[in-house]
Amino acid sequence: MKRKLTAAIGIAGMMVSIAACGDDSGSGDSKGTDAKELTVWLTVDAQNNWPELVKAADAAVQKAHPGVRINHEYYGWPDKNAKLDAVLATDKAPDVVEMGNTEMLGYMVKGAFAPLDTARFDNSSAWLDGLKASVSYDGKTYGVPYYAGGRVGNWRKDLFAAAGVKSAPRTYAELTAALDKVQKREGDKFSAWYQPTRDWYAAMSFVYDAGGSIAKEEGGRWKAGLSSPEALKGLNEFKTVVDKYMHGDRTKDESDRYIVYGQGRSGMIFGAAWEGATSADPKNDKTGKLKDNLENFVMPGPSGKNLPVFLGGSDLAVPVRSHAQALAAEWINAFTGPAGQKGLMAKGNLPNNKTDLATLKNDPKTAVPATAAESNWFVPMAPGWGQVEKAQVLQTMLQSIGTGKKSVEAAAKDADAAIDKVINDK
Repeated sequence: MKRKLTAAIGIAGMMVSIAACGDDSGSGDSKGTDAKELTVWLTVDAQNNWPELVKAADAAVQKAHPGVRINHEYYGWPDKNAKLDAVLATDKAPDVVEMGNTEMLGYMVKGAFAPLDTARFDNSSAWLDGLKASVSYDGKTYGVPYYAGGRVGNWRKDLFAAAGVKSAPRTYAELTAALDKVQKREGDKFSAWYQPTRDWYAAMSFVYDAGGSIAKEEGGRWKAGLSSPEALKGLNEFKTVVDKYMHGDRTKDESDRYIVYGQGRSGMIFGAAWEGATSADPKNDKTGKLKDNLENFVMPGPSGKNLPVFLGGSDLAVPVRSHAQALAAEWINAFTGPAGQKGLMAKGNLPNNKTDLATLKNDPKTAVPATAAESNWFVPMAPGWGQVEKAQVLQTMLQSIGTGKKSVEAAAKDADAAIDKVINDK
């Protein structure tokens, strides 16, 4: 699932206060061991979809610490960060807070969260690579992965069958051959693959598949890498996809992809695992045919391997101003440990670790998203990455490429220059 990285409004100033008042040298191991009260902030996802898992974590902590009072507050995603920013430098900071995994970096850079000892958390040695990256900064761990959501291909079986394609593609050659047949059959006003040009999550999957990256750390400094031969190879392949199969607006992002798909204007999408099902919802399905004709599949990549996917999801962190850091760590482990992951998987989520993910591959209902999530990437964990996202550098580059305003090489060069200006700034 997509979480927009929020460069915490006003957080830079309040961190001065946090640094002066809070001791961030403790890793949640001893601070607040004897706390009698714990405040946990989660999003409404937990409140609405798995409240029993929250209660189970509460019960486990209260069994170990009789008399402990656990308070819960629930927030919508648009509201949470504004509320958090307002209390981080005060005594009203929560002890546990849920963060979208792309939201973590801005707060870690500013010292908002306490470092944690990974040895205290079950399955930490097997955390999914993309999720582990989201809670790691400057050699320390500042959060615990909660659950994950990946990206998959989704196609209309009826359209591809009409073009002579009977089974989902397993290789990139099979994929493009199938798309060519559908594109020829449906005509130039139809998108065999509706791939929004500004969808940088998809574009960067091609970059990473080709061995490139957005940026790399060299000698303690981050350097943009979109002009490398590998990254250019991936960007050129993405451009080929857009040029051949995308016959929609070249200035759009992915936010309404499920709506366009539901209108019957395309034969395939590559997006979050929930998008296909949402398109088939009667509210969005204008064709009346999608419910029984959509199928998820693992996206093959040009490299011959599965296309690496951006791994979205949620993390749990302990604010540095918490007076119950040790207790907070216990609650997080109870919530995200083996029992919690089992419960989350039963609700349709991907787990935070490779061990549990492997079990989902054996179930036909979950094999596709689980397999797709095995190969994943995450954004550069650089101090200035938030500024890169805020400026929409990647989206601008991709729109320039997709509309033909710039060549791939020129657009990548300009993007690298824009990234290098801010990526090392706190």
